[in-house]
This record gives sequence, C-alpha cells and structure tokens, in this order.
Amino acid sequence: YTQYNDQSYDVGIATSRDLIHWKKFGPAFQEASGGKYAHLNYKSAGIVTALKDGRLIATKINGKYWMYWGEKAMHLATSTDLIHWSPVEDSRGVPIVVLSKRPGHFDSAFPEMGPSPVLTKKGIVVIYNGKNASEHGDAAIPVGTYSNGQALFAANNPEKLIVRTDKPFFKPEMAYERTGQYKDGTTFAEGLVF
Repeated sequence: YTQYNDQSYDVGIATSRDLIHWKKFGPAFQEASGGKYAHLNYKSAGIVTALKDGRLIATKINGKYWMYWGEKAMHLATSTDLIHWSPVEDSRGVPIVVLSKRPGHFDSAFPEMGPSPVLTKKGIVVIYNGKNASEHGDAAIPVGTYSNGQALFAANNPEKLIVRTDKPFFKPEMAYERTGQYKDGTTFAEGLVF
C-alpha cells in the first residue's frame, strides 16, 4: 500500500488473513542495503502473482519473490519472505530500470506500475499506467493524459522485457475521465479481477 506523511511517500508492506485485521511492517525497502532506500519516494508497486484456483497468489521465480516498482521508471526488487524487500541493483549500486519512457508513445513522460503482475505460460504480464509528455509525446493523445499499457517479461527472468504495447489498450474517453485532479484525462489501472 502507499504510505504518505505530508512530506514523503513510499510503498508499505502489510499482511492480513481476513482483509479486516492488518499487521503493518513499514516501508518495503527500509532495511535494504543498510537503509540506503529509507528516504526514497516511490508509490507504485506490484508483487508478481500466479493464478491458482481462481486467485492471484504471490509466486516465486528462481527461488525469490519479485516486485515491479516505481514511477518515472519501473524497477525490480526481490524478497524471500514477502516482508523484507531489496531493489535489484546494477554494478554501480543503482536500481536497474526494466521499463522506461518512450518518445512518441502514450508513456512518453513516464510509466508507473499498475496492478499485480501475473506470471503466465508466455511470461509475466505487467499492466502499467503511462503519462503522455508535453514534448515528443503521442500526438493522438492529449498532453498529460494517463493511459494504460501492457508489457511482457520473460517467465524465468523478470528483468528481460520481451515486448510492450505501442498504443494504450485502455485510455480516457468519457467526459468524467477528464475532470478532477488530472483534467487532461486519467485511467489508472490498479486492480485485476478473474
């Protein structure tokens, strides 16, 4: 879930057995790399799941749980217990980028994580929110609009992008989708149903 204290925001971890009573564990990355990420602002994340008996269940790949996270660019983190998470870093100690903005596309300003990614036979399906940039964006979509895209990552390598949509599969079309906080138009994908 997203935590906010009027100054910063981050992804928090909480568990529940009945979806009524919750145990909160604090920010997902608070202990990672000796506290290096304790003050990082990030609000969008999704743990890789698999469909089992009609339910989405967190699933391990190569012995670890995986989380796609971030806005402006999407990154990866891993965990062995679903509570303590560590960003996947490159050789310089910087979180790797697995999905970034693209000039001329609906996600030209940035992509951000949507609902929980789903492991399928063809790979990991990631549904994400993309914002259209004011410069070098998709001319067919109003500037500042948030639309939704899909990306497919390798089933055995969550870092490896196979393909992503060039056009949004879901976008603002109705008048009420162009009011409120994001007047340019917004459709945020945040949940999945079977």
